Amino acid sequence: MNRNESLSRIIKEKGKWDVVIIGGGASGLGVALDAISRGYSVLLLEQSDFAKGTSSRSTKLVHGGVRYLAQGNLPLVIEALRERGRMEKNASHLVKNQAFVIPVYTWWDVLKYTLGLKIYDLLAGNLSLGRSHFINKSKTRTLMPNIKSKDLKGGIVYHDGQFDDARLAISIARTCSHHGAVMLNYARVDAFVKDENQNIQGLTFTDMESGRKHKVKANSVVNATGVFADAILQMDNPLAKRTIVPSQGVHVVVDRSFLPGNHALMIPETPDGRVLFGVPWHGKLVLGTTDVLRENPEPEPKALESEIEFILETASAYLNRKPGRDDVLSTFAGLRPLAASSIGKSTKEISRGHKIMASSGRLITLTGGKWTTFRKMGEDTIDYIIGMGLLKKSKSLSKDLSVKGNTGRFHSWEKDHLAIYGTEKTKLIEMCQKHPELSDRIHPHYPFIKAEVIWAMRKEMARTVEDVLARRLRILFLDAEASLEMAPKVAWIMAKEWKKNENWVSAQIETFAKTASNFYRQTLNIA
Repeated sequence: MNRNESLSRIIKEKGKWDVVIIGGGASGLGVALDAISRGYSVLLLEQSDFAKGTSSRSTKLVHGGVRYLAQGNLPLVIEALRERGRMEKNASHLVKNQAFVIPVYTWWDVLKYTLGLKIYDLLAGNLSLGRSHFINKSKTRTLMPNIKSKDLKGGIVYHDGQFDDARLAISIARTCSHHGAVMLNYARVDAFVKDENQNIQGLTFTDMESGRKHKVKANSVVNATGVFADAILQMDNPLAKRTIVPSQGVHVVVDRSFLPGNHALMIPETPDGRVLFGVPWHGKLVLGTTDVLRENPEPEPKALESEIEFILETASAYLNRKPGRDDVLSTFAGLRPLAASSIGKSTKEISRGHKIMASSGRLITLTGGKWTTFRKMGEDTIDYIIGMGLLKKSKSLSKDLSVKGNTGRFHSWEKDHLAIYGTEKTKLIEMCQKHPELSDRIHPHYPFIKAEVIWAMRKEMARTVEDVLARRLRILFLDAEASLEMAPKVAWIMAKEWKKNENWVSAQIETFAKTASNFYRQTLNIA
């Protein structure tokens, strides 16, 4: 996946693309993956980096949704559980089986959650990751030594999936590219090209790096921009009504010592009636999430102090050693695209199912959904376009399409952090053998090496220091302070590779520092 080659292909292509996708998050990548599996010509345009927004800011879970089961939304749960199984099979280096414990403090809760999770197991069928079961108080404390023991009756163990969201996004983008799709980041769509009947026939976009404008023809255009979908809809029709209201979800990252062991924590009822997770991830503990309506979408949403305090207080109610504000290593906020018609409803009751619609100008918009069902969202969208008569009928093969790096089984990232590259780990090792200096660590407290920065630039279309530290190495999400310490070294590695000067390095460091301030730790002093 090479950006210059992608641009070259776009310039040379004089005919119509079968499918042009706006948006490089989970939704857009799902559409691209399914379209390319059917043999269509595919172009995907992303105005920043792949998974820059919501798709890199999830709770890191691949799940059917225990909460949706409680709401009685069985079709969504069944669909998600099936897709969970497919994700584990097709991206085994990035998706793993994660055991959870629900601590229970009344016998009624023991009965309620045991029965509910047995139904969850049943709905998963032969794609189940493991059977749920009750464990006594002693076993619960063994699996979760820091759990509050007063009135503890025991725990319910159940299984769901865990993944690295941004790494999966990059792998999917590379998979699409490998099969012939053209994937381009830092490409801003400016306007649609229409025929005399006001039907969309293509679009124009700006290459954000060079400033050059390009025009492409398309049989179909998909708006998969998440919380920014309304801006694209209004580009098609300035009078288009608002369809989306952003809901912010915040996560807090603390040291793993607050939840030692391999099991994740699920708190089934927070004070406001939601669920809260404590998930081991890359050696840290991710706590979240919240659900707060925001008026307008922002490219770089920032956690509210009240959201951070809510997460810490809720987690502390279940833990003997309680995480405080000074223990926070990083915070990150993502925006979910909720239907505008749901304003006034409790966000916990709003369906996370996806919706596909077409404008009078034939702009196809995909909204809603979640990472777990990204592939099915793509399949449904392409089926919808075929139904409109914009594409010739072709069978979807994405159910069994293996993504780049798939190893066939999961290898622990914590034991070997290069395992996250799957089968391509050997290529990084070969780089280090040819150039021993590339095996040098970038930070004394973390295992990341220089070769990963070069790999991200050459193979994963990383264009900025933020791309590398946020969505390739993930360190910004794990430890904001450490990421700032790594930024100068990464900038100089990139500058040497691309023959950039000191001004470029300084600009990259400054820009990254501004972004990192949104992932702040209270003790950070960022100018």
